[in-house]
Amino acid sequence: MRTSRRLFVGAMIATVCTFGARGVPAADQASPAAKVGAPAPDFDVTDMQGHEHKLSDLKGKYVVLEWHNQSCPYVGKHYKSGNMQRLQKEFTGQGVVWFTVISSAPGKQGYVTPAEEAKYLQDEQASPTAVISDPDGKLGRLYGAKTTPHMFLIDEKGILVYAGAIDDRPTSDLADIDGAKNYVLAAFQEVKAGQPVSTASTAPYGCSVKYKDF
Repeated sequence: MRTSRRLFVGAMIATVCTFGARGVPAADQASPAAKVGAPAPDFDVTDMQGHEHKLSDLKGKYVVLEWHNQSCPYVGKHYKSGNMQRLQKEFTGQGVVWFTVISSAPGKQGYVTPAEEAKYLQDEQASPTAVISDPDGKLGRLYGAKTTPHMFLIDEKGILVYAGAIDDRPTSDLADIDGAKNYVLAAFQEVKAGQPVSTASTAPYGCSVKYKDF
């Protein structure tokens, strides 16, 4: 019975999600400008409160980009467990700028209004620096964001030092949070200590980013 239930749940998740980069439209697999070890592509974006943010204005600060979709079970894993919120608080508490990015196009899964996202953040007690609305997918495609979540860490010199999965447990099971290696936290700790990032790039996992069709 348990096996049948797991197969059913897995099938349901498969209808709305894509593991890793599989299933991403060809147009979204174009070579991104973001390359680990190189300067992170500059961006000028507006958050859901109407405030403008430029990466070039943030030199001297670490920046995290977290691709987000409320309806994605893989995102739910990290929010329902409190894992993402703990990371946000730990990072922003050390002066890191944390941008949650929503690249879902209007009419597609994951697209939300500012009011809907504000309620979600309040309900989940999440605390990113800001939520970036990217309905045209410009920022997502610039960085080659494929899944939700898909994580990027930029150091204080503006260099992209990590890109990929949040951790090494590519499932939507909350129980897999415990014991997982968090790649983003590990990269941050290493670069802060003046050490090279031991795992600078991994394959992201989660639901495919629901980009605007062209």
